[in-house]
Amino acid sequence: MAHTDMHSDAALHAESPSRLSALDWVALVLLIIGGLNWGLLGAIGVDLVAILLGNGSAFARGVYLLVGVAALYGPVMMARLGREPER
Repeated sequence: MAHTDMHSDAALHAESPSRLSALDWVALVLLIIGGLNWGLLGAIGVDLVAILLGNGSAFARGVYLLVGVAALYGPVMMARLGREPER
């Protein structure tokens, strides 16, 4: 006889802390952009955000600000993802 549980498989996946929200994905993309930009700056002295959006422009400053906010959110996301799923 098959074991049945009160929770469906879909419900368990929805409650899992390893599931990424839209905010998590945005933060990850911003962190990747920031990391690649810093890598280019360190390796070959090229600030790609400044080149694409204008050095010191409001758009470039906005991207830098969003990357900074994503970096502040990163530890929160890591702590949530690091928890063991409830069983």
